[in-house]
This record gives sequence, structure tokens and C-alpha cells, in this order.
Amino acid sequence: MANPRIGKVADRIHQLVASMLDTKIKDPRLGMVTVTDVQVTGDLQHADIYYTVLGSEESARQSAKALESAKGLIRSHVGKQLGLRLTPTLAFHLDALPESAKSIEDLLVAARFRDEQIRKAAQGAQPAGDADPYKKSDDDVE
Repeated sequence: MANPRIGKVADRIHQLVASMLDTKIKDPRLGMVTVTDVQVTGDLQHADIYYTVLGSEESARQSAKALESAKGLIRSHVGKQLGLRLTPTLAFHLDALPESAKSIEDLLVAARFRDEQIRKAAQGAQPAGDADPYKKSDDDVE
């Protein structure tokens, strides 16, 4: 973000939406939602809000429906609190961070397993060539 104002507006939207989801939105479909990131366009006209939901995929679907139905209320609250000339439109996106972190963890576990297999296989191995593979001239030999 080149403009520091964009970052400040994004941080403020993050705080407002997170506190509103925690205290003001009483939709029973809304699960344990955590706002992870907010991206605001350079002209401050649109904000993409990324969130995660604790629980199953069904809980994530229900929370997405609840956020979509509360979008107008959240946007009006954000607009009042920001005091900008134009209130940015809001779009909620389920954050893929937990799934990508899980896949990275799985890859690391697999790599550790393969490293352990290679270490065990190389434990009693002998070099294929001479003990000292470098050629020496007769002058170097003492």
C-alpha cells in the first residue's frame, strides 16, 4: 500500500467489522468468525474483508449467508464511523489461509519422513570410489 491513508482505513474497517460481528450481529447462523484481513482499493470505494470460521464447512456456509444478509447493516455502521464522503462497498471472502497452512504442514511432515528414510538408508553406506577421490601427483606424496 503506497498511500498510508489506505492502510489506516483498512485497519479501521477491520476493527469496526470485528467488533460489530462480536457484539451487534445476533444472527444464529453466524459461527465463530474471525476477520483476518481487509484490503481496500486505492480510491477507498471498495473493501474486501477476509474471514475464517471455526468449525465445519456447513458452519462456514451458514456464516457466509449470515454475513451476506448483515452486509448492509455492517456497511452503514462502517460508513458512520469512518466519516468518509463515500462509504466503501463491502465484500466478504472466506480466507483460504487455514487450508493452505494445513497443506504446507502436510508437505513438511512428508519431507521430514522422506529425510528420515534417506538418513536410515545412508547409515551403513560406504563411498562408491576411493576414500580420497582427489588425484595426487607423485610430488605430493610424502
